[in-house]
Amino acid sequence: MSFSQLGLSSSLCAAAQAAGFAAPTPVQQDAVIAVLQGRDVLVRAQTGSGKTAAFGLPLLEQALQRALPQEAARRTPRRVQALVLVPTRELAVQVGDVLRGLAAGLSPVPKISVVFGGVSINPQMMGLRGGTDIVVATPGRLLDLVEHNALHLGDVRTLVLDEADRLLDQGFGEELARVNALLPAQRQSLFFSATFGPQVSALAHNLLRDPVRVEVQDAPDTRPDIAQSAIAVDTRARTQLLRHLIQHYGWSRTLVFVATKYAAEIVADKLRKAGLDAEPLHGQLSQGKRSQVLDDFKASRISVVVATDLAARGIDVVELPVVVNYDLPRSADDYTHRIGRTGRAGQAGLAVSFVTAETEAHWRLIAKRQGLDLVLEAVEGFEPTEVAASPHALVDHSGTGGVKGKRPSKKDKLRAAAAKSGA
Repeated sequence: MSFSQLGLSSSLCAAAQAAGFAAPTPVQQDAVIAVLQGRDVLVRAQTGSGKTAAFGLPLLEQALQRALPQEAARRTPRRVQALVLVPTRELAVQVGDVLRGLAAGLSPVPKISVVFGGVSINPQMMGLRGGTDIVVATPGRLLDLVEHNALHLGDVRTLVLDEADRLLDQGFGEELARVNALLPAQRQSLFFSATFGPQVSALAHNLLRDPVRVEVQDAPDTRPDIAQSAIAVDTRARTQLLRHLIQHYGWSRTLVFVATKYAAEIVADKLRKAGLDAEPLHGQLSQGKRSQVLDDFKASRISVVVATDLAARGIDVVELPVVVNYDLPRSADDYTHRIGRTGRAGQAGLAVSFVTAETEAHWRLIAKRQGLDLVLEAVEGFEPTEVAASPHALVDHSGTGGVKGKRPSKKDKLRAAAAKSGA
């Protein structure tokens, strides 16, 4: 199927091909047609499936059709016709870049505004003067702009929730409810998510009316080519093992996931001291620094990015060969999002997970839910020595007090002595 068969205008078809889309992906084939028919759409698709263009192309087609009969007589400010909500500023920039790239060859060119927190609100308010056609926003900053009367949502015809599962994971439930209250009841809603837990399903049920369901997953010809492995390693040896793997296998670019911003800073610093070009990426960095790290990573000026889950949402690198779970993700869904950063656009990828004695039980739960049958490997020179305590043997009944395997404190010893003397 070609883009012209989806009902798109010739100018948008040309824009899609110029942007590198040779033919519609499965999610684009189903979603574009449904959106242009005015239907609500519920899409479950993994990262790298082409979902941004799946909603971006019909949004631009709608904007083009609305603008053509009005452009000559336009005297009033533009009114927001489409709203795209995303969980992070990096993803907002990424979506905005895709939309602007597709819109560049249109006539007239719709105005696309990208707004997010973490930077001054004043330039964004200035950019919204005269109105705008399409807004890509994080929920908090969107509400700030509404409160400043810089944006009005009463004319929105289409709402898009991109990565809806992450919006809920990051605590935007209340903000989404507030945004929903500002939108017209009669509108089109498009819902995109890689995973569908109970919260996501409930949100979709409340927002969508008789949606067209599009699910793209597990098909052999569309499944990302990602080799997965798990390596048993002691907690204290993870950074040395990471450095060894990068240098031994010559990984050109590596995205490393850690649990906290503190870990991102520490691990990146240790890798730099070992001679690797590594940078941290987390939510406490300035927007300018985060953008610089992403640009340098995409341009191969740095080879390793050590990131938290939140910050890594904006990383869209076609040729990213390796993802490493230095710290295991919190859930199987987060595991899906993490490894989806590699193996994109038909490229092969590798996902490596470090498993310590303390996290082995959690890894087995993730593996079970992901349907993985992986043997825990050991790398020569980094064989683990730590042993996880049995959950049935955590309490020490020997009379010394405390947790089994830990030395009693001075107070523990005094209590034990007092108990014996009073016996």
